[in-house]
Amino acid sequence: MIGLLILAHKNLGNGLIAAVEHTLGKRPSQLESVELDFAESPERIDENLDQCLRKVDQGEGALILADVYGATHTNVACRRLQRGRIELVTGVNLPMLLRILNYRHMGMDGLIDKALSGGCSGIVCAGNPPVIEEKR
Repeated sequence: MIGLLILAHKNLGNGLIAAVEHTLGKRPSQLESVELDFAESPERIDENLDQCLRKVDQGEGALILADVYGATHTNVACRRLQRGRIELVTGVNLPMLLRILNYRHMGMDGLIDKALSGGCSGIVCAGNPPVIEEKR
C-alpha cells in the first residue's frame, strides 16, 4: 500500500486526518502529517519530512499531499521526489484525501489520477451543483 503524508501549514494536516477518522470510524494506516510552523527553517522541514516518509513508506512508496505549491515546504519536498516512488500533489482537501484512501491499492500513477480528480470534483458551487446521472 502506498503511504500518504500530508505536508501543510499549522493544523491543516491533523484536521484533515481527524475528519477522515470521523468519516471512516478509524485512522487509516500509513497516514501521517507534517505540521509546519511559518518560522521553521528548510533544514528542519527536511528533517521532519524525512522522518515521516520513512514512517509511511513501507516498501511501495509514498504520496505527499501538500497544501500549496511553491511554498518553502513544497520546494523542500520537491527535492525528495523520485518518479513513481515519492510523488507530490498539491491543493490537498478532504474530498481528495477520502478518494485516495479508497484507491490506495492502485499504482502510483493511478493514485495520482484519483487524487487530482477527487480534489477537483470536491469543489462545487452550491448554487449550481453538478448533475449526477443515475446508474441503471
